[in-house]
Amino acid sequence: MAKERSQQRVEPFSPNSSAGIYRHKWWAMAGVGLGILMATLDISIVNISLPTLVKELNTNFATIQWVTVGYVLVLTSLMLGAARLGDIVGPKKLYLAGLTVFTLGSLLCGASPSVGWLIGFRAFQGLGAAMTQAVGAAIITMVFPPEERGRALGISGGIVAFGLAMGPAMGGLIIGMAGWRWVFLVNVPIGFLAGFVIWKHAPYLRTGQVGQRFDAAGALLLLVTLVCYALAMTVGQRTGFATAVVLGLLAAAVVGLFLFVFLETRVHQPMIDLTIFRDPLFSLNLVMGFLAFVMSGGFLVLPFFLELVMGYSTVKAGLFMMAGPVSMGMVSPWAGTLSDKHGSRLISLIGLLFLVGGCLAVGTLHAGVSGLGYLLRIAPIGIGMGLFQAPNNSAVMGRAPKNRLGVASGLLSLSRTLGTSTGLPLMGALFTAHVIVLSGLPTVTNLADLPREAIADAVAGTYRTTALFGLVVVMLALSALKLGRRNANGIGTERCES
Repeated sequence: MAKERSQQRVEPFSPNSSAGIYRHKWWAMAGVGLGILMATLDISIVNISLPTLVKELNTNFATIQWVTVGYVLVLTSLMLGAARLGDIVGPKKLYLAGLTVFTLGSLLCGASPSVGWLIGFRAFQGLGAAMTQAVGAAIITMVFPPEERGRALGISGGIVAFGLAMGPAMGGLIIGMAGWRWVFLVNVPIGFLAGFVIWKHAPYLRTGQVGQRFDAAGALLLLVTLVCYALAMTVGQRTGFATAVVLGLLAAAVVGLFLFVFLETRVHQPMIDLTIFRDPLFSLNLVMGFLAFVMSGGFLVLPFFLELVMGYSTVKAGLFMMAGPVSMGMVSPWAGTLSDKHGSRLISLIGLLFLVGGCLAVGTLHAGVSGLGYLLRIAPIGIGMGLFQAPNNSAVMGRAPKNRLGVASGLLSLSRTLGTSTGLPLMGALFTAHVIVLSGLPTVTNLADLPREAIADAVAGTYRTTALFGLVVVMLALSALKLGRRNANGIGTERCES
């Protein structure tokens, strides 16, 4: 009996097979979920530990932020290369390799003797995260049937929200009880457990690709392009976006993108088959996901409202910041189940309407608002993201060709990271512009010196502008819904198109 289970475990599994549904799909989901939890916890835990790292490693803020920046740069830049590699070697092999690299990187981060070593090991950790995040959605899509895909992706979205919500509280507790090194070392047992579950229960997925080669030139060109873009977004937050360095990086990213497209249309086995974007539904949902995460960058300015306007301590502000992720985590699995029954595009549209409504509600914040009033305004944003993300992810993965699931999964993850890295500086710039206009000052050096009312009005104004931006995403969602229904009328069921 054990021999039979072993043989089944290593036998390649094809999502197109008529043999039936993979029996261990929930075990595979558990393994991927542990990897997602580890990655999201790591991001939020590390961010809360940066002030401690400045003191413990005897460094400064300009240096220590590269503990986060270096990780994000590697993660963003290598995402699509890893996704393409997953289509060639198989998602399970790449996921296990990524877990190994990430877990080893966590161990090395915890043993770092200096800030320089820590930044280097965080970049190594980012390599592992790129490998796991690139193919996680592909594994879920391949082991779950289409009628359960939304539910499964909704659960993964709930895990993301849970990790982001619990990270700050866990980080403060770990640092207080065991020291900063355990912020990284906590990943080691989780990584071993996730690797064991994936190795034992996830199938060796067969993508239908034979004799494929890796497009090294395309991968290198895309790497350089995304590094230039990510550097522009991160450096611009400190120096401003009108500086020669930032404008040069953005120009290099644009030139690199054109060269990449030119190259990919001429190689026999491209890293990204650009014909995948000929499907307008696939492209629309991918763009919508990117823009929704740009909007989520507004959370950058909320701590200033909570601490400088409402007068909350850092700990209390952190607890109130959990409202968005918690509401998202509660809704996301339910949204995935609804999308399986009623079609993903309708549910994602409803989520976007909640998101825009929440932004308008936050746009009414004022200096005299109560804690309950704040929570009631923020909750619709988390609910909206929860209702939108899982159905939209399901719509993207449902339109992807079976032999390009890895690339589609990587594009989803890339849209999230690029949206976040774009949204944070954009919302920061909007907030600063509102502060300057409201205060009448030429520049802003210290927000703590400004009147509470000016900061509150600036936060509200930022979210009102974000709501206008969200209306554009709603229009795209309406177009996708209309196009999806038109296609569905031609094949008999909307869910096949969603």
